[in-house]
Amino acid sequence: MLQRLIARRRDRQAGDRLYAACVAQARAPALYREMGVPDRIDARFELYLLHVVLVMDRLEREGDRGEDVSRALLGRFVSQLDDALREIGVGDLAVGKKMRKLGEAIHGRWRAYQAALAGEGDPLETVLSRNVLGEEQADASALAAYAAAARDRLAAQALDDLLRNGPNWPEVAR
Repeated sequence: MLQRLIARRRDRQAGDRLYAACVAQARAPALYREMGVPDRIDARFELYLLHVVLVMDRLEREGDRGEDVSRALLGRFVSQLDDALREIGVGDLAVGKKMRKLGEAIHGRWRAYQAALAGEGDPLETVLSRNVLGEEQADASALAAYAAAARDRLAAQALDDLLRNGPNWPEVAR
């Protein structure tokens, strides 16, 4: 029983650290400056989500421990969305509706990003053009190359290193 509580706390702390690393990377000025991501709230949300999906995809390949940390990371992400809605003045009665709508959007994007990263469905460049850049025909080739490189670097990173030191993100370059 005590071991399970300690493990949950450890996983929650790891999820919090990974979430902070995803947010920091999604806020990297070079993503906006070099890759043409518009500095708008919806594009920022998409970058947060993309980075969270990349890390969760990596974690879920690690069995139970990875899945537990992945759930903790998702829990932190959802909790932060809830907090953000409340901070911008969404009333308690409306938060549930907004969170449900955001949950549906997250699930849809999640599936689209995972499929694209796996080479299924729409190409990654198309998904990123539509979701992050906001235009179906926008040039998302640099952003798609970055996301693919991030996936590859995360796949090569040992789980203990990922949990201890955070994601080994690629350099942002055009």
